Amino acid sequence: MGSPAMTPPYEGRFDDTADAADATYRKVGWRLLPLLFLCYIVAYLDRVNVGFAKLQMQGDLQFSEAVYGLGAGIFFLGYFLFEVPSNVVLHRVGARRWIARIMVTWGLLSAGTMFVSSPTSFYVVRFLLGAAEAGFFPGIILYLTYWYPAARRGKATSLFLAAIPFAGILGGPISGWILQGMGGTNGWAGWQWLFLLQGLPTVALGLVVWRYLDDRVKDARWLTPTERALIAREIAAEDAGKPEPKILAVLSNPRVWLLALVYFAFVSGLYGISFWLPSIIKALGVQGALDIGLVSAIPWTFGVVAMYLAARSADRRLEYRWHSAIAAVVGALGLVLSVAFHGNAVWAMAGITLATMGIMATLPVFWGMPTAFLGGAAAAAGIAFINSFGNLSGFSAPYLIGVIKDATQSTDAGLHMLAALLVVGAVLVLFARPEKPTPTR
Repeated sequence: MGSPAMTPPYEGRFDDTADAADATYRKVGWRLLPLLFLCYIVAYLDRVNVGFAKLQMQGDLQFSEAVYGLGAGIFFLGYFLFEVPSNVVLHRVGARRWIARIMVTWGLLSAGTMFVSSPTSFYVVRFLLGAAEAGFFPGIILYLTYWYPAARRGKATSLFLAAIPFAGILGGPISGWILQGMGGTNGWAGWQWLFLLQGLPTVALGLVVWRYLDDRVKDARWLTPTERALIAREIAAEDAGKPEPKILAVLSNPRVWLLALVYFAFVSGLYGISFWLPSIIKALGVQGALDIGLVSAIPWTFGVVAMYLAARSADRRLEYRWHSAIAAVVGALGLVLSVAFHGNAVWAMAGITLATMGIMATLPVFWGMPTAFLGGAAAAAGIAFINSFGNLSGFSAPYLIGVIKDATQSTDAGLHMLAALLVVGAVLVLFARPEKPTPTR
């Protein structure tokens, strides 16, 4: 007989042992995280491969640094405008169909970037790409709250977010090879092949999501009734302590705005590195697209390790503010060191690597804070707003760095700007009222 508090399909006896819970969540992890991880790799590549395309595209199309920076960043205006509505729709219709829709449309638009021929067409396709992708990242963050209680969510989130540095590890060499090896094939430039070959796999993965992903725990036929009951009980117990205010109340909540400002500062560092890393490495004296791609994998490799260790530590202590703040300061220090040692390629890369480690470590730890007090539709709107506002830095940071580089012929001042923003974020996050989620184990 099931618990009186549970109704089908959660019938079955509870197994309260820690081993049973660990085994259940491992099963969930192996079912969901590899697919979500792969989806985010292609998502992030389609978002930032314009950084590698710049190595050829800028000269072919005669774009200035400011034009490139604006085009790279305008993606996030479309992203910002459609993020909250998209996540609210996902909460209502389910992740399976909505994530699939997002991936198919953005994959087609990303591939279509190969036909860009002017600044205007560049701006338009990047804006539409942002609108198409809106809702993917916050949708997955929300989706993980359906499957993991807070004490386990940080680790799961870090494994999902590890797709960002893995996109750098894999995407750098692959992008370099496409630029260097495919140029001229079928009369297309290497940067055109880059957009095509990295856009179409997203469409295929969207169709896999449609067939494979389950919306909720109750839909997971691959879990036993006892396993579904265990997860449902822990999620329900956690959600019981979360108020579910109206969406407008969430968007006017000072706490949500504070976290949005913090995330804006943190993500400024991320996109500054993502969009400009190939150019920074080239300025250090590395020549050849493939060599640049291989060297760019170094910072991202260390970023994976830092991200996982920071999330694991935060989960164990159920503490997120100080973990975020310290990681952000480390990222800022790395950026400053990379500028200070600009004349020495090895030490400059060590600084960039340290910066990447700090910046990547902030991300999974940060998301432990908003998901600790937002639930249901409020979580859908709040997470989407924080993410969309934070990702406006993806518009401002590349554009400002481009303007600064046009004016100074160097990215040094731009990297100092990113370091300052990370320190501001570290200070602001300490004002976020701590809320320790109730441990489920």
